[in-house]
Amino acid sequence: MSSAEAAGLKFTPLEEIPQTVERLRKAFLSNKTKPIEYRKNQLKSLLFALKDNEQAFKKAIHKDLGRSDFESSLAEITTIINECVETIHGVDKWAKDEKPWAGLAWATHGTVVRKEPKGTVLVIGAWNYPITVQVGPLIAAIAAGNTCILKPSEVSANTAKLLAEVLGKALDPETYATVNGAIPETTALLDQRFEHIFYTGNGTVGRIIQEKAAKWLCPVSLELGGKSPVIVDESANLSIVAKRVMWGKSVNAGQTCIAPDYVVCTKATQDKLVEEFKKAAEQFWPKGSNGSTKDYARIVNEGHWKRLASVLEGTKGNIVVGGETDQATKYIAPTVVANCNGDDPLMAGELFGPILPIVPVASIDEAINFINARDQPLALYPFGNNAVIKHILDSTRSGGVVVGDVMLHYVVGQLPFGGTGPSGYGAYHGKTGFDTFSHHRSCLIAPHTGIMGSIVEKVMTMRYPPYTDANLAKFKALVGKRVGFSKPQNPHARVSKF
Repeated sequence: MSSAEAAGLKFTPLEEIPQTVERLRKAFLSNKTKPIEYRKNQLKSLLFALKDNEQAFKKAIHKDLGRSDFESSLAEITTIINECVETIHGVDKWAKDEKPWAGLAWATHGTVVRKEPKGTVLVIGAWNYPITVQVGPLIAAIAAGNTCILKPSEVSANTAKLLAEVLGKALDPETYATVNGAIPETTALLDQRFEHIFYTGNGTVGRIIQEKAAKWLCPVSLELGGKSPVIVDESANLSIVAKRVMWGKSVNAGQTCIAPDYVVCTKATQDKLVEEFKKAAEQFWPKGSNGSTKDYARIVNEGHWKRLASVLEGTKGNIVVGGETDQATKYIAPTVVANCNGDDPLMAGELFGPILPIVPVASIDEAINFINARDQPLALYPFGNNAVIKHILDSTRSGGVVVGDVMLHYVVGQLPFGGTGPSGYGAYHGKTGFDTFSHHRSCLIAPHTGIMGSIVEKVMTMRYPPYTDANLAKFKALVGKRVGFSKPQNPHARVSKF
């Protein structure tokens, strides 16, 4: 029996999907979602629905992931309620027209950037954080004035079922809908026309979504993942490093897109850090993590458990912390593996589990080269003194960075969250999410009636045929920009500092 069947999750009939999209598109074209007050009312209804059903969501998440109420409160419920509150308070300001100054040449013209909704949009969610990564983009889509379909992941079936019930009561069914299902239902959705698609998941599915969206020239935001590295310099406080990294790797049993995936440090630092990891594990789970269902989650399903157990069994490194597994309960202990290299099975792809390989290198520069030789990660976690941190940040690329800690940037709503390159593109949270789901419509308003229209027309006649050198000189004088800087002597020379 599948997890969806066990949870009693009802899939949306395929024939209803085109009808649902058409209903939402019709509602959008009626301008129902345009008023800011309508959007705020929908967000307020969503907010209180989340608060009123907090315990039910925690219970559903525990059924899906074995996750503790503490982690669900910290990483899901509180985070998404904060996002909703901040959006309700901010949307009036975010939605205001911008009026940029275009210079004296265009002083008689109105320059306006309107913040307009894109249309009917699709949010395809992920199973590992079934509230934040699914409801978060929905909040941004509502705030921007779109109609929206949410497709939750069927892997977290209990939460998907509850989301459909709660959102169906809280949100206007003319403008928002939840479609539950698996590959056939997702494919049917992607066969429809949308004005934006927001997907959280893996790169394989992300490529499929891009291909489908290309038919409609539909913009796509991809929140993917990758191997987010930790760089530890010898100048760091290794006790603090170990506790923060061990926490980040064990939250949700490591099933987090921004979880620290591996550590890069010198051999000497590795040996000291291993001892601190042992102390951290004993402090976090004094009776062992296997008996601590309150403080430690489980792997989501047997397929993911087998994948993780297989790569752990095949490692060429030394298991120095954890390593215990239990297939019956889908348990894998928080595990640290020392003395790995780039060819180790643990380094072949994103682990998405509670296994932390350590790759010893000769220096921080070698650590930087090791990271740069791989795909840009979704997050980067450097630990060390200020000079080392600056050098690392200047020499690497990643979607986001947390200096001296892990994962916390996700819960700060004022920071854009997103990837770069293979870890995804596009961003959301707060105003950034509003902008993602908005079209910034440029408007130049030329005077064309009354006295001012006549005056401007007299000035602008110089652009009309027959063309003359004199008119071209006048037009350049009117709109041309003063350069104001000298030509570089050697533009290809390397600059030593940046």
